[in-house]
Amino acid sequence: MKIGIFGGSFNPPHKMHQKIALDLIKKGYVDKIVFVPTGAKYSYKSDLLDPKIRYKMLTLLCQNNRQLSVSDYELKEQVVYTYETLDYFKKLYKHDEIYFICGTDNLSYLDKWKHGLTILKNNKFLIIKRKSDNLEPILEKYKDYKDNLIITSIKEDGLSSTYIREQIKRNGFNSIKDYVPKEIYQYLSDHKLYLDNKISWPC
Repeated sequence: MKIGIFGGSFNPPHKMHQKIALDLIKKGYVDKIVFVPTGAKYSYKSDLLDPKIRYKMLTLLCQNNRQLSVSDYELKEQVVYTYETLDYFKKLYKHDEIYFICGTDNLSYLDKWKHGLTILKNNKFLIIKRKSDNLEPILEKYKDYKDNLIITSIKEDGLSSTYIREQIKRNGFNSIKDYVPKEIYQYLSDHKLYLDNKISWPC
């Protein structure tokens, strides 16, 4: 089995995350997707919701599809690095092929990640191209690892979690109906998330 590891803050998860996962499965790149939300110690994002909330929203996204799942592996008290996550899943699914799903925006500076070049050397990547990114200089930069880089036909449409958060704050929840799955829309609106920087687990 081919398993794709889809990491990110998912703050919140939205339809583009879902579409990328389903398209990768539909086009045969992988047989299963595991979403891996970052933990609370991930300090590079603003307005980052409690990990339990983001994990819950991902379970809602995955609930009607057996080929989609979510892992709480990175939801620890300490920082969990990508190389640790990939090593964990390679051991967990030792008889399967593991692929790391990576957008060109992240790939462009992956050499700056902790053990970034080791990650490139030891793992297979499924590359999702962003419309605004030029792929050629990125591939040239990592030419020594080209056998591990699989350029998919999947492309991002520019939708971002940042945009969704801003829409909620400025225009309310009705403004995001087209951008998130209905279960996540209901969850966000029920708990009034992002309206007042409420980031803890709802009662």
